Formats: sequence, C-alpha cells, structure tokens
Amino acid sequence: MKEIKAFVRPGKIQEVVSSLRKAGYCCLTVFKGEGTGDYTDPDKEWPSLDLPFLHSKVIKLEIVCDNSDVNSIVELIRTHGRTGKSGDGLIYITDINKTIRIREQ
Repeated sequence: MKEIKAFVRPGKIQEVVSSLRKAGYCCLTVFKGEGTGDYTDPDKEWPSLDLPFLHSKVIKLEIVCDNSDVNSIVELIRTHGRTGKSGDGLIYITDINKTIRIREQ
C-alpha cells in the first residue's frame, strides 16, 4: 500500500477531489494550510501576525491506496490540480507498512 500526499492550490481542490471520487477513490483526507517555497509571489502572498513571512494558502490531500492505483491517482491530481504556473503544488508517495483500524481489537 502507498500513501499519497498532495499539496494543491485551494482553487483547484474541488476539481481534484471530484475527479478522484468520480474515478472511485472515495476515502481521503483534506487539510487547510499555509506554506512558503520557491514559488513565492509577493503580489499574491502576505505576512501575518501568526506567520511573519510571505506565505500562501495551500490544501493538503492525503489518500492511502493499493500500489496498483498510484499512477491513476497521481495523474488525476496532476491533471485537475494544474494551472501551469509555478506553485501548482507537489505530490509525495510513501510506503505504508501496516494499517490498524482503531475500532478493532
């Protein structure tokens, strides 16, 4: 199994999630966040009292899947999350060694 973490623009998350659900990938987690990187655009980012450096809003998407689904999921995220501009986001793929359901003993 694999865990896919994707950081995408807030304006693209609905399209990304809709495409994943339409393809049958229903179980995922979405987080709101703020970050900074090489893509910093002073016209679209701002410092705040909480984060006194230029940053932008970002959405983090996490999904755990079978190894055979990785390429399909990554392609959906890339296709529907892309604007073609610097800062469109990143995708990380890591191995899952074991999954344990909390409710089961």
